[in-house]
Amino acid sequence: MCGGIILDFSLCERIIENVSQVIVGKSQAIELLLVALLGDGHVLLEDVPGLGKTLMAKCLARSIGGSFRRVQFTPDLLPSDITGFNVYNQQSGKFAFQPGPVITNILLADEINRTIPRTQSSLLESMEERQVTVDGQTYPLPHPFFVMATQNPIELEGTFPLPEAQLDRFLLKIHLGYPDKDEETSILERFQEQDPLSNLEAVASPAQVADLQQARKKIRISKPVKEYITDIVGATRNDESLRFGSSPRGSLGLMRAGQALAALRGRDYVLPDDIKYLVRPVLAHRLILKDEERLRGRTAEDFLEEIISRIPVPATAK
Repeated sequence: MCGGIILDFSLCERIIENVSQVIVGKSQAIELLLVALLGDGHVLLEDVPGLGKTLMAKCLARSIGGSFRRVQFTPDLLPSDITGFNVYNQQSGKFAFQPGPVITNILLADEINRTIPRTQSSLLESMEERQVTVDGQTYPLPHPFFVMATQNPIELEGTFPLPEAQLDRFLLKIHLGYPDKDEETSILERFQEQDPLSNLEAVASPAQVADLQQARKKIRISKPVKEYITDIVGATRNDESLRFGSSPRGSLGLMRAGQALAALRGRDYVLPDDIKYLVRPVLAHRLILKDEERLRGRTAEDFLEEIISRIPVPATAK
């Protein structure tokens, strides 16, 4: 109970269980995917090929119902292939809008770093403002609107790194990692006779997800925890090893993600530990290291680990 409103997030547990019927051994990644969804943000799945990035996106989309569109990003993809375009109707003598795949509840942007920057940037308005503008006419997107983008970090030929402005629009960046021996054996057994995705049923609706997103805003976050967030984000701006730290969008992202994680874990208040757990997936992709630090093999995650270790954790939990 929070502010007289009952917060029931048990539906999220059913979504996680449903996705886990197909995806083996990625409980942390699935949980973070739900954090991004409840936080009304978007998620970037980055890892080597064959680890199940696209499959995980399909499973979540099918679990929450609603409309789902997939766009395979290629170098010849145009912005109008995503946003839509106007077509002249000879019978009416007027132009009619032909909606693009972006007008959907769930958009899977597969291998987003394989298309040109002009096409990548066509998603900016949709991701931030939940609308699309074509020839001066603005069209609202369905609610909820959730972008799951995948990219392969190891093949550099024919790819176009996402600009910082677009990376900043993703609430979380998730890495899946290789399965261990037992998990990989379970994958072989699960997919031996048929693809379990083909039998996966929806356990939620877009309207229910939208209600959960609104309920998430009621999760309490105390002033000491808010100050803990601003201390962490502020430290990224003052670190001499970083060219650029996180913007206030990173602070807002940490707060929203912290509320979502608290809800998933059955609490109506955010703990400092929630924030510590989310610092790397929320902030790492928003930081830009100096060239000399990258040449030394340092990563944004390394610096965030150091920042977390030296900032005092507030004693107040609620």
